[in-house]
Amino acid sequence: MGRPQEFDTAQAVRAARRVFWEQGYAEASMPDLEHATGVGRSSIYHAFGSKRGLFDAAVASYLDEVVRPRLRPLYDDPVDPDAVVTYLRAVQAAARDTGGTHGCLLINTATSPLGADAVVSQVVAEYRATVQDGLRRGLQARFPERSSAAIERLAETCTALVVAAFSTVRADPKGAARDLELAIVLAEEGS
Repeated sequence: MGRPQEFDTAQAVRAARRVFWEQGYAEASMPDLEHATGVGRSSIYHAFGSKRGLFDAAVASYLDEVVRPRLRPLYDDPVDPDAVVTYLRAVQAAARDTGGTHGCLLINTATSPLGADAVVSQVVAEYRATVQDGLRRGLQARFPERSSAAIERLAETCTALVVAAFSTVRADPKGAARDLELAIVLAEEGS
């Protein structure tokens, strides 16, 4: 029988998530992960199987603790007509609060070599679809008189602006801020 685990798994995953989010999967070294988590390499491998296993746990944590809570109001029944603008402002604030250094863990990963991995690709595609569906629901609540086609185009446009902002925020924070501001204006005014 092995030794019992002596660390808080969720806390270690959150610490690793910060490293992956800031540095990317490839650039995150095992010493960096050990230092951030306070967990030795053998314990990381025992608990997660590999660096990739730890990364997958970090992505699951990101979805559960960052993405889904932010999207939740767009999936209420009924959706508050202001939920879509509130969501976009929260995204804008998150991008601003990190100084453009973090972006989005999933979009950062999608634009890295790991983005070609089938599992990662599916997670990113599902994330994008969930964001677009949430925006569509929020826009329908905000503009109930609009046609489904008009709402869908607006949701696609806002989603594209969010993804563009996340993918460029590290290199061009001001441009990303403009993309998010445009998405907010579109959500507020509907055109």
